[in-house]
Amino acid sequence: MAMDVVDYEIKGSEMQFVEVELDPGEAAIGEAGSMMFMDAGIEMDTVFGDGAKQSGGLFGKLLGAGKRLITGESLFTTIYTNQASGKKRVGFAAPYPGKILPMDLKQLGGTLLCQKDAFLCAARGVSLGIAFQKKLGAGFFGGEGFVLQKLEGDGLAFVHAGGTVVRRELQPGQTLLVDTGCLVAMTPNVDFDIQYVGKIKTALFGGEGVFLARVTGPGHVWLQSLPFSRLASRIFAAAPQTGGGQREEGSLLGGLGAGSLLGGVLGGDDE
Repeated sequence: MAMDVVDYEIKGSEMQFVEVELDPGEAAIGEAGSMMFMDAGIEMDTVFGDGAKQSGGLFGKLLGAGKRLITGESLFTTIYTNQASGKKRVGFAAPYPGKILPMDLKQLGGTLLCQKDAFLCAARGVSLGIAFQKKLGAGFFGGEGFVLQKLEGDGLAFVHAGGTVVRRELQPGQTLLVDTGCLVAMTPNVDFDIQYVGKIKTALFGGEGVFLARVTGPGHVWLQSLPFSRLASRIFAAAPQTGGGQREEGSLLGGLGAGSLLGGVLGGDDE
């Protein structure tokens, strides 16, 4: 399928969204639930698979959908096609605080590997597939399992990452050790493996996990400072637990009990 060449604008700082401008007849594909708004004249169509297999028959559609199911994504994607006579815009919002990264697949050699929940949207024609880890250690202990998302084509794709994002260019033989959840994306020529932290005490009490990702150049890697798994675990740890007393943090008046006590003190003059 020929790639649509789209213009875009990324807006916001911590909670970003991307506006994709479509010429008449152009289309964008979006992850289910990612659409923020769209101009009148854009037709929305939910398809089975990734939208790039529509001419491949039933088997092609089932194969595309099956790949997405393996990566933990929805079986469906949505295609937004500009059916009007002028330019129209559709917006896609990030699901949690972080940055939206525009990836020009043509400049990256046509393929990008990314963690399974990183894809946000793309120009029509970009294919969403899977990449299996070739090494057992990476598959069992890599935090993301055997499967990564594989974006293929020569158009624009947009990837979301948590917190602050940095791009590192690795020279041949250059190695970088990364927390397994902080690795967002990489070019396919980067060698990826898992390394044990090396010390039992560090593994048990260091708070950084038992394994680190080892990426070796040449190639590019993108790192995120706030993986969603880390954000979710902190929120869960800070949330009141059912069946027990609430833990008050961050404020001298942190809970309902403190508020009621303050109200009783301030209201004492009325009696």
